[in-house]
Amino acid sequence: MEPMEGNSLMQLLNNRIFWVCVMAWFVAQAAKVVLTLAVERRLDFRRFFGLGGMPSSHSAVVTALAVGVGIRSGFNSTLFAIACVLAVITMTDAAGVRRAAGKQAAMINKIVQDMIQNGGDLPNETLKELLGHTPLQVLVGALLGAVIAVLMLGL
Repeated sequence: MEPMEGNSLMQLLNNRIFWVCVMAWFVAQAAKVVLTLAVERRLDFRRFFGLGGMPSSHSAVVTALAVGVGIRSGFNSTLFAIACVLAVITMTDAAGVRRAAGKQAAMINKIVQDMIQNGGDLPNETLKELLGHTPLQVLVGALLGAVIAVLMLGL
């Protein structure tokens, strides 16, 4: 790996696709705070850095990346194909494996609490349940990412 040149940081700061991805993440995470306030009537800033929930920020970021690369490099380019495959893998994982892990965590938490209530000597530790996304959360995140890419880069 070659050492970073003095202008590498400037190149990153001027990379429009990078900023499209940052904006997609920011908007998706901010939406989680707003939706928590609207639905649960509580202001929870921890949702800004939390996993899971509506919309999927993972989906927003990778879709913004794919659409941004498509706009800049062409939708028939190798770079777009790579970004698109990355997006599909990420969204499949968010709605599949990570969602299943969250469901398993919820079940384990329930079993542990039941055992503790029945006199079991177990650590009272709770596993994180909000890990993955429903297909709707993934879809909304993907649409959000695509819209942000188009708004910031044009089509």
